[in-house]
Amino acid sequence: MKELLRTTDPTRIAFATALLDGEGIAAFEWDVHMSVLEGGLGILPRRLMVADRDYFMARALLRDNDIPERDA
Repeated sequence: MKELLRTTDPTRIAFATALLDGEGIAAFEWDVHMSVLEGGLGILPRRLMVADRDYFMARALLRDNDIPERDA
């Protein structure tokens, strides 16, 4: 598994996941339940992971849709 996206924005994760799903690329969201530790402040980023074999295509898909890999 490789990290494709790291963000605190849940809408960016949802959009990226929908794009990947539309291309048949399985994505796994990590750190979803970390909000329990942070108290719901949204300061801990979530990570979107893909299989090694899908990384190149997934990265190109995000780049083509102007989704940065990390929050600025």
